[in-house]
Amino acid sequence: MTPNKEDYLKMIFELGGDTALISNKQIVAGLTVSAASVSEMITKLVEQHYVTHTPYQGIKLTASGQQKAAMLVRNHRLWEVFLVSSLGYPVDAIHQEAEKLEHATTPDMADRLAKMLGKPQYCPHGGVIPDEDGHYLDQSRVALASLDVGAHGHIERVVDEAALIDYIFALGLHIEDHFRIVAKDARTITLHSREKDADLSVDLRRASHIFVEVQE
Repeated sequence: MTPNKEDYLKMIFELGGDTALISNKQIVAGLTVSAASVSEMITKLVEQHYVTHTPYQGIKLTASGQQKAAMLVRNHRLWEVFLVSSLGYPVDAIHQEAEKLEHATTPDMADRLAKMLGKPQYCPHGGVIPDEDGHYLDQSRVALASLDVGAHGHIERVVDEAALIDYIFALGLHIEDHFRIVAKDARTITLHSREKDADLSVDLRRASHIFVEVQE
């Protein structure tokens, strides 16, 4: 499988395509690629039985696609943990390095790496790390962009994509930060960060790839 196909499977997994239908538009935004490129790749993934595609409804991973995506995500996120905990990389500088390492990672190497790291369950960006059998904990499916004014909670995870990670770190937003939504319009959603004691305006498209736990 080519690295490009692997990136698509990982993105579909991250967007919730393991349990629900997701749209081509979500993948376009997540990978910053053209709609035509997404359509072409989805056709290939359907032919290889990694995803199903229901017209006008969405895309979902098949059982084999979910297993493949889980292993790719496992490799990537284990390296992210290693880069931060063992090599001292800053959290916003690990994605590209892990991207290179994951493609050369064998199952035995991943298992040894996981054991050395204490079998972590989450990466530094809040994403779940599947175990050697492809099992993983539930992860938030609630996007920041879906919230209304007055909602509050904390940031649980962000889609593991370099441009998004750079964007939220530039804003000063981090995993586990607590927030309350104070404004929302057609282009941005504004939250008040408890940790920064400041209002932060987040592009609504980016906010669709930031996942949260909402508190009552």
